[in-house]
Amino acid sequence: MSSAEEIWRQAILSANSTVEQAIRNLDQVAIKIALVVNDSAELEGTISDGDIRRGLLKGLTLNSPIASIIHRDAMVVPPEMPRGMVLQLMVANKIQQVPVVDARHHVVGLHLWDEITTPVVRSNLMVIMAGGMGKRLRPHTDSCPKPMLPVAGKPMLEHIIERAKLEGFGSFILAIHYLGHMIEAHFGSGERLGVEISYLRERSPLGTAGALGLLSPRPDAAFVVTNGDVITDIRYGEILDFHMRHNAAATMAVRTHEWQHPFGVVQTQGVEIIGFEEKPVARSHINAGVYVLEPEALSVLSLNTHCDMPTLFERLQAENRRTVAYPMHEPWLDVGRPADLEQARANHVLTT
Repeated sequence: MSSAEEIWRQAILSANSTVEQAIRNLDQVAIKIALVVNDSAELEGTISDGDIRRGLLKGLTLNSPIASIIHRDAMVVPPEMPRGMVLQLMVANKIQQVPVVDARHHVVGLHLWDEITTPVVRSNLMVIMAGGMGKRLRPHTDSCPKPMLPVAGKPMLEHIIERAKLEGFGSFILAIHYLGHMIEAHFGSGERLGVEISYLRERSPLGTAGALGLLSPRPDAAFVVTNGDVITDIRYGEILDFHMRHNAAATMAVRTHEWQHPFGVVQTQGVEIIGFEEKPVARSHINAGVYVLEPEALSVLSLNTHCDMPTLFERLQAENRRTVAYPMHEPWLDVGRPADLEQARANHVLTT
C-alpha cells in the first residue's frame, strides 16, 4: 500500500458529513471511495459515487446527511492479512478498494486495486543457495548441478529467480560450488532475465548458511535466502514484510508436516492402561528452506566456515536475538530425491 498509505488518510469522512462534503471528498481524493468514521474514530462504512447517486435519486439533497447512504457492510481486512489473500478477496468480490482496520475497528490503511496489482519494487537482496552436490539425485546430478535440473522446461533456479522478479526483486546473489561454472554460464550477469546476478564461490561446501559469511559488503537491509532446490509458490515479498513487522533478526518459513501412526497407540501409566488412541496423527513444523535475515545476523558466522541454517538460528537465540517462524500454506516441494524430481516435473507448483 505504498502511495495508498498516504492517500487513505485524506479519504476519511466524518459520519456527520453532508452529501456535498462526501462529493467533494470523492472528487479531491480521487480513489472512488470515502471512509466514514464515527466520533470514536471507528469505521462506520464506506461511500462511493454510486451510493451518492442512488441517494440523490431517492430524494436526498446536497445538504442531506450521509447516514442513509453509508455502505455499512463494507468488506474490511486486518493489517496482518497477506497481500496475495487480499487480492484474492478483491477478485472474488469484484471490489477495487478494501479498508484495513485494527482490532478496535479503526482505519489503519487501505488496499487499492491499482496498488495491490502492481508489484512493489524491492531493493532487498535475494541470496540463493545453489552449491550443493545433490548426491541423493544421482545420476541426474553427475553432470548437472541440482538447481539446474529442468522442471517445466526451465532449471529450478530460473523458476525461483523469475518468481522473485515478479514480486519486485531485482538483485540476486547465487552461492555456487559443485559444477558452479554451469550455473554462471547459464545466468551470467542476469541481463537476459532483466535482473542483476552476482556469485559467491565456495571453495568447499559451507552448508546452507556458511556461504553467507562470504558476503562482502554485507547487505544494508534485510535480505531473503532460499535453497536452490525448493519449488514453492511462497510469496517472497510477504515473508519479507512479515519479518519486518515482527522486528526479527531472522525468520524461517515453516510448513506443517503430518505423520499418521500406523498402529493404535496404547496410553499407559506404569502397568495401568489409561487410554487408547487409534492411529493418531502427529503434527510438527518443518524447515521449508526459505529465510529472511537482518545484516546483523551475519555476525554469528565465520569466514569460510561450515554452518547450516538451524545452527545460525541457534546462535542468534543464544545471543537473545529474535527469531520467528513464518507459517506457510503454499504448495512446496524439496527436490532432494529422484521421486521428488519426478513429482516436480509431473505436478510442478511454480506459477511463473
